[in-house]
Amino acid sequence: MRQEMSRREAAALLHNPQKPRSPHGWGLIQALWYLAFYRPIITESHLRRKNLEFIFIRFSAWQFAGCDKLWAGLVTTLCDNIRHHFGALPLSVYHVMGTRPRFASGFSQQEWVLKTGTCLKLWGLLFVLAVGLTVLLVALLVPGIKDHHALKVVGSAVTSLSGSGLVLGAVSVLKNLLVSEKQKIERLTNSERFASQLGFMSKVRNEVEVLVDFLAFMEIFERRRLRVVLEITSLDICYPEKVAGVLNAMNTLLSDANTPFIFILAVDPSVIVPCLEQTGCMKGLADNGYLYLSRTVTLPFSIPQMGARSRLRCLEAAVQTREDLMYRIITGNVERRRAKCQASPEPPSQPQLDSEAVQCIHEAFRCLHDGEDPLARYLPANGAHLRRIVNTIPVTLRLLLHRAGGLGGPGGPGVPSPRDAAAWVVLADQWPCRLSWALQCLEDTWQSQPAPDLATKSLWSIFQENVGELSTLQQPLHNVLSLDGDPELFQTFLGCDFPFTAGDAHHFLGVTVNLDHSIRHKMGLLRGLHRLQKAATTPLSCSIQRPH
Repeated sequence: MRQEMSRREAAALLHNPQKPRSPHGWGLIQALWYLAFYRPIITESHLRRKNLEFIFIRFSAWQFAGCDKLWAGLVTTLCDNIRHHFGALPLSVYHVMGTRPRFASGFSQQEWVLKTGTCLKLWGLLFVLAVGLTVLLVALLVPGIKDHHALKVVGSAVTSLSGSGLVLGAVSVLKNLLVSEKQKIERLTNSERFASQLGFMSKVRNEVEVLVDFLAFMEIFERRRLRVVLEITSLDICYPEKVAGVLNAMNTLLSDANTPFIFILAVDPSVIVPCLEQTGCMKGLADNGYLYLSRTVTLPFSIPQMGARSRLRCLEAAVQTREDLMYRIITGNVERRRAKCQASPEPPSQPQLDSEAVQCIHEAFRCLHDGEDPLARYLPANGAHLRRIVNTIPVTLRLLLHRAGGLGGPGGPGVPSPRDAAAWVVLADQWPCRLSWALQCLEDTWQSQPAPDLATKSLWSIFQENVGELSTLQQPLHNVLSLDGDPELFQTFLGCDFPFTAGDAHHFLGVTVNLDHSIRHKMGLLRGLHRLQKAATTPLSCSIQRPH
């Protein structure tokens, strides 16, 4: 993400002479000036800006596990990090004098409009203050008038009233400067009347809305788009009620169409799903945690099984942390590996890989848009599922290209085409349970005694051979089975339109990111237990039939 941010920044400087600004140093004075006297306007040119900045925030749920409301810890972490990134003074001034950005009425390119009302009020206060000071000085210093007590009272009153407005504004800024949004929310949560306090969620919502409007203001000032990336970790080691609270807070923050937040939820679904099903938040969703996650997550990314090279890198990283090992042996191994890499042909450059990836992605999307292509009729009617498919196809194709070793990737000899990759993404999204079962049966067959022609065997035939066993496990797999679409369409998909083979599944399994691999793991455990039960009952029945 940082590389993409730098690339877009450099490309934007080539097309637009206006450089991005920062609210630090001289930019801080400019930001305060615009905050006080100008209203930001969201123009067409601003919406077409490609350069952006990511603000990364890491939220470890375990650090707030002792809090009564874990989601309150999420909101306070968000507020505190944004305040630290931009500085306390701009945010404090925005609380007092800032205005929400509004959209331009036409195609005007003017991004700042003078706040006439604020300027008139300020000039009026200054004028009245000057008049009051003049009257007071005249009453105190001019001979012959010093004895008029009424003039002194009028001058003092006018000066006090006009100056109090300026003092109140300065005190409000100072108050917001000393008391952060995080402290405000913590003060509300620490209240003894927290459980029954009316309007608590409304106050928290208002604080978040101020942050969103402030980010929109800073987008126009900095001349770049801003995205807040929140990485949520350690949620799968918290209590079930707290897990549901954090997910509800995520949905609340993402409820606005123009929200600048991106959530990266790093969890183990096999742990999160039972937590959700134990809480009361699943009412109305048939107590199905998988269905809740499917509707919450826009781009699922299940990390595939680690390959040999990745395992080697992890092993090297673990070895490097040991100070008691022989570094000469490690250094010799690294040098030998580098020598082998130098003897290998030069890999394609990154621009070449990006160009080919873009071509493959466009070809896959053309298949989705082609009404005559059979793939189009398998697209879901649900908008959330469509977004998941559109988000997942580029990731899958780039992973395929990376595994293929560069140019000649997807569509090359022995490698699936972009159309097949798009079809596989649709298959994993529409029938996750049935596909996981077929893949698990294929893996078990491969591990036991694989037949010579197993790679050419169709995935549908593998599913048909083991569908009876799946029907016996439908009770423990009820929630997972409810995620699947029409079973008849699944048969038509694999049996007629896209007859994927075991070899194709082997190619795709390492790059399948929109399939929850914990489902397949659960199926493997249930299948192993079912076979153990069959093996235990078979000898018993035989011994009963033997004569004594």
